[in-house]
Amino acid sequence: MPSPCDPENAPAGDVGAALMMIDSQLKAVYAGRTEIDAEQRRLIDQYTASLTSREFHDLLDGACTLIYMYMRWLRMAYEDHGKDVIEYVVPSLVGTMRNMPKSFPPENIPTMAGLVIAAGTGLSPSLWRKHLGDWPQEEMTSLEGTAVLLAEHINRITDDHDFATRLITGALSRADAD
Repeated sequence: MPSPCDPENAPAGDVGAALMMIDSQLKAVYAGRTEIDAEQRRLIDQYTASLTSREFHDLLDGACTLIYMYMRWLRMAYEDHGKDVIEYVVPSLVGTMRNMPKSFPPENIPTMAGLVIAAGTGLSPSLWRKHLGDWPQEEMTSLEGTAVLLAEHINRITDDHDFATRLITGALSRADAD
């Protein structure tokens, strides 16, 4: 029986814009900064403030699509080694979130873990999240951070700081070619 959270029914959103935001966060991390610099944050805030409501929801759906794509890749990678993606990724992600209470308020962690678990079990994080209602403003940073942490996890296990970004840009290029 098909699930109402089947990824085939989910909007992809603006994956390109979401990826640009995630990639800028990753570059800050790899440059040794814990956060992106004030100018970069100002530009991101200015960009998101300029979005219409529809474009903003497309950006949120794009971030959820990134989470789904990253978890799909991680699931295949862990299964190739006889491991369960949920068992290895979720505790690590939640532990990191708990150690960063300014970025990940404790009350947001269950939702963010739910997004990752939904994606790790083959469900659309975006459609799963819609069951909870509209995104509260307080969860925007946590959503972005979840995608960043997953991308960084991929980059760490591949020992390549750009692997997660190339993974998505390659998939976008193949989709455009089709």
